[in-house]
Amino acid sequence: MTVWQELAALGSATVYEAAGREGLVDAPLRQIVPGSRAAGPACTVRCGQDDNLMVHAVMDVVRAGDVVVLTMPEPAPVALVGELLATQAHARGAAALLVDAAVRDVEELAALGLPVWARWVRIRGATKSEVGSIGEPVQVGGCTIRAGDAVVLDADGAAVVPADRLEEALAAARARAGKERDKRAALESGALSYDLDGLRAVVEGR
Repeated sequence: MTVWQELAALGSATVYEAAGREGLVDAPLRQIVPGSRAAGPACTVRCGQDDNLMVHAVMDVVRAGDVVVLTMPEPAPVALVGELLATQAHARGAAALLVDAAVRDVEELAALGLPVWARWVRIRGATKSEVGSIGEPVQVGGCTIRAGDAVVLDADGAAVVPADRLEEALAAARARAGKERDKRAALESGALSYDLDGLRAVVEGR
């Protein structure tokens, strides 16, 4: 199992908690492919407002395993990605798309199978005239994402780990997952989190 496969399996919530509750992408993301999970290094894109020229441009440089993060100066319900752009990303080996805007052709996207998360689903099309940037830091849901940062996506949302904290966060996430397995076994045997977490003493003063 690769590091990215392991991060995806651990999940966004576990990674976020293990990283000290840092790296939350606090945005109402829609998981376009039900049941999908993904993790990979961020390939960041800043498009012009309501414009997807740079989405076309990034397909020339995206690497296998990248999570392509698409942003605009202000999030808006404009479709930056549809079936044809997603097909290109899939052919290039992208791990996922995180779109801080809209997507369309959702049935085709689901059939394609490339994991996609987007803020909206809308048919409103984008222009293709404004040059933006690739590889510069971007913000999504209040979280700064830099090229190469680890992005973890699943049904719960998205979490980001800075590249220089990846090993530390992965070790902490593994430890957290192990503790949760043990706790789950205890709960299945009838124990209460009220006691296991020391919450009875908080409520009852003992």
